[in-house]
Amino acid sequence: MSPRASRASAAENATVVTSQKVREGRTDEYQRWQDKTNRAAREFEGFVAAEVYPPGAGEENEWVTVFRFSDMDHLTAWLDSSRRQALLHEASELFDGPPKQEVLQGGTPAQQAPDVVTAVISHEVRPGHEQAFLNWQEKTLEAQEKAPGFMGSELFKPVQGVQEHWVVVFRFDSRENLDDWLESDVRQALLDEGSKHFISYDVRKVGSAFSGWFQFDHGKGGTAPPNWKQAMSVVLALYPTVMVLNLTVGVALEKLSVRGYIGLFFSNVLSVSALTWLLMPLVNRGLAFWLVPDRSRSRRVQLLGVAVVMLGYVVSIGVFGLITHQIW
Repeated sequence: MSPRASRASAAENATVVTSQKVREGRTDEYQRWQDKTNRAAREFEGFVAAEVYPPGAGEENEWVTVFRFSDMDHLTAWLDSSRRQALLHEASELFDGPPKQEVLQGGTPAQQAPDVVTAVISHEVRPGHEQAFLNWQEKTLEAQEKAPGFMGSELFKPVQGVQEHWVVVFRFDSRENLDDWLESDVRQALLDEGSKHFISYDVRKVGSAFSGWFQFDHGKGGTAPPNWKQAMSVVLALYPTVMVLNLTVGVALEKLSVRGYIGLFFSNVLSVSALTWLLMPLVNRGLAFWLVPDRSRSRRVQLLGVAVVMLGYVVSIGVFGLITHQIW
């Protein structure tokens, strides 16, 4: 079953996150039904994307689905449609218990690393405690920012007539770091403190691209590193890429008597592809301690990051200096 189906991006967003425990032995039937449901959703106006996430290792057979539409009106049209109700009725015997569902309004797309894991936590806030709940969330965010691997969070208010719960979506750079935070003494103390402001809460973990649908601002600052850091990290990956292509593809094209401007076009295509899908994700992950703003506040970390990048420059120049000297 394809985990993702998409049509287009949209400036305004409305998302529904649903988790459903599938009965033992019915997983194959569920996957076929979910594919059918995804195809049905694509036919509705305003559809943007659908994603399906299987349970993680050692977890109950609970599947998470995420549907995004261009706005709330189009999403509710899908949720309330007779087509969807018929599909839910058709699959009723596949599920163990009723689904858990949150509707989120807003969310800004952002880039993400392959191992990023997202937690979706819904809270039933006590009437009259809304501001106190928000204050508690601010305190929780301050603690989260100190947790290893934290990459940001986003708060979604209730949507009148559609979604009554307050939903917090936050992400970590790995499932291990997310689990460490969820099970930490710090978070338990915060939950004990905040319990007077909400009646109940529910936690779901979602991996992969779902977390790329949200900006995950870190409260006061953004998630993008400064331009000078981006430039240094790009050069770190770009220089060896260009050198390798010159020594391999460039030489081959020259022997084939390919015109220079055509050869340059092919080299650019290959270098951009290598940077986008191979090298920059590795560089960003390796230098996350320095690139991610909330992890690089100390002078020591700043200097260490610059030193690592400069060392990479020196090693690359030295290696290619030896190679080209032997060739030419």
